[in-house]
Amino acid sequence: MTQTRTAHTPAQGKARAQFTVPAAHPMVTVLGSGDSLLRVIEKAFPAVDIHVRGNEISAVGDAPEVALVQRLFDEMMLVLRTGQPMTEDAVERSIAMLRASENGKSDGQETPAEVLTQNILSSRGRTIRPKTLNQKRYVDAIDKHTIVFGIGPAGTGKTYLAMAKAVQALQSKQVNRIILTRPAVEAGERLGFLPGTLYEKIDPYLRPLYDALHDMLDPDSIPKLMASGTIEVAPLAYMRGRSQPLFTNVLTPDGWRPIGDLQVGDLVIGSNGEPTPVLGMYPQGERDIYRVTAQDGSWTLCCGEHLWTVRTASDKRRNKPWRVLETQDMIGNLRAAHARRYELPLLTAPVCFPEREVPMDPYALGLLLGDGCITGNITPMFSTADSEPVSAPEMALPGAAVRHHKDYGYFPNRVPVPGDPGSRVPNPVTTVLRSLDLPGTRSCSKFVPDDYLYNSAEVRLAVLQGLLDADGGPVTQTDRTCRVQYTTTSILLRDDVISLVQSLGGVAYTRRRAAEGRKPGLANGREVAHRRDAHIVDIRLPEGIEPFRLARKRDKYLAAGGGGRPMRFIDSIEPAGREETVCIQVAAEDSLYVTQDYLLTHNTLNDAFIILDEAQNTSAEQMKMFLTRLGFDSKIVITGDVTQVDLPNGTKSGLRQVQDILEGLDDVHFSRLSSQDVVRHKLVGRIVDAYEKYDSEHGTENGGHKGGRGRQSGPKGK
Repeated sequence: MTQTRTAHTPAQGKARAQFTVPAAHPMVTVLGSGDSLLRVIEKAFPAVDIHVRGNEISAVGDAPEVALVQRLFDEMMLVLRTGQPMTEDAVERSIAMLRASENGKSDGQETPAEVLTQNILSSRGRTIRPKTLNQKRYVDAIDKHTIVFGIGPAGTGKTYLAMAKAVQALQSKQVNRIILTRPAVEAGERLGFLPGTLYEKIDPYLRPLYDALHDMLDPDSIPKLMASGTIEVAPLAYMRGRSQPLFTNVLTPDGWRPIGDLQVGDLVIGSNGEPTPVLGMYPQGERDIYRVTAQDGSWTLCCGEHLWTVRTASDKRRNKPWRVLETQDMIGNLRAAHARRYELPLLTAPVCFPEREVPMDPYALGLLLGDGCITGNITPMFSTADSEPVSAPEMALPGAAVRHHKDYGYFPNRVPVPGDPGSRVPNPVTTVLRSLDLPGTRSCSKFVPDDYLYNSAEVRLAVLQGLLDADGGPVTQTDRTCRVQYTTTSILLRDDVISLVQSLGGVAYTRRRAAEGRKPGLANGREVAHRRDAHIVDIRLPEGIEPFRLARKRDKYLAAGGGGRPMRFIDSIEPAGREETVCIQVAAEDSLYVTQDYLLTHNTLNDAFIILDEAQNTSAEQMKMFLTRLGFDSKIVITGDVTQVDLPNGTKSGLRQVQDILEGLDDVHFSRLSSQDVVRHKLVGRIVDAYEKYDSEHGTENGGHKGGRGRQSGPKGK
């Protein structure tokens, strides 16, 4: 422990302080090699005489200055006690912090020792720490707030410290990925004149970000992290392009709608089956489009930067969380040996459509669509060899009763009422079917009416159970849960069954069995040729959803293990031309929404640490777009220097504007650094001060007159 004694000499009006350096700390660590640290202190306190004898240091001079010297040596000893060496730069910064506190320019809550000993990240034998008080407050703000703006001149460590916090968050599993981006405006975002591939064109501009990564991570691990999507480095223009074509269907509580027709505030369906509002709509212009197809045949269209939540077999085996990859990141990497690599998430619960009134019990409708004759030429009828459907209460309609015809045929006939002229009263079943536009449909043209297809989960399941009791059955497999097979000759009914299954959280695979060349069937002992192709649908439903009410089918299904966990994998990603696209943001916690064929996708950034560097070169529109990409459990750090704007004529800096818009907003923090926080060559700080003085005296800003619209540029810093 350093012992300090202070005494006053009234006759001379001087103060005296004496320090004893513990034997555990050699004097060279306190004074520096060749007394270099001592010379820095003497230069900073010319009115104080400092003498060293053995391990004793004394200081004589004006009382306030001696008190500062006393505090300085106390802070130095606290730093040395942690094992961290003192440098000339560290001593100079400690003195600056003490003087700022003394002059009231700082609240004095943080001491030099606290600033200089705060470790952010240790990598490859070196530790990254803040070096100034403002840098420490900037780092602390990143810990406390979701969005932090680091604004200050070049060389103040804004980006470097943010990168260190990002790597720290990734290593401590606070986030799953790091996204680093810059607006590429020096080339006007038109990079075509540069030689090489697209990545070769943009690579030099992003090089400072790569260099910082190499300082903080094992260089051999960086390509692997980038290949897996854990670290993404891209121009800002790529951040906005996570979009789908305008005509792509998105599921809403009222059914499917083109994504281009949506507006902010409209509801779409999230991964939990619940409606979630649209928070933002961002037209993206014409972009290259890809068709993403799953192994069950479902597909949708999106751009190459569109985001997908996926996981691999290795992720599942190691109990790792789902990862987020861009479409283009998965191209050429869709197989692991012979297995599909990327599993897609499914609905965690059935879709919650608003409940609608229906004119016929949904189970009864399913039976009629499956084994019924509703051509309109005769009274509606259905066939079954089982007695359960006939006696089911669901078959009872007001004013109608089921009557056996012959063999396996049954008619739901009108119940006669005494005094009614029966011939003039229509069959109530026929009346209901007419209201659903079903009379006249044959086995090849039947369909599920929309009032049933987009109804509550209970109604949809009942329709499916009626269809499967009529034309479906369980298929048992060794060591696997039971799947269900359904057969129909109607393409519309095939698609409606698939939609019902997918809306309940299941998956369905379809295949066609051609009529030509098939062995004829038998009816009453005579051969009957197949006139139409059959569509076979293989179904897997999640656990807890029973597809059958018929006892013999239900018992067989449950005995074989029942439902399990349906899975859906990406099968192919293929170019599909160019289309006008739009990007949406939704309020769902996981940012997922249901797109075509009940595929789950999103375009916001969850569980990510996102850094926007050189933000002074964003337009106001780009800044808004970037900020609204924020997903859940994510953090954004935006860095820039408003005195080095390099935007085209007439374009206002988004970083300048956002300060007026978001200042004071909860969970948003602005950290402002100055020339005193420059950690490069000392001359850089003096250059910054000189420019600020010139602008102040000449009424200029960024090298041009204030309010001017000229395109200005300046040297770029990290």
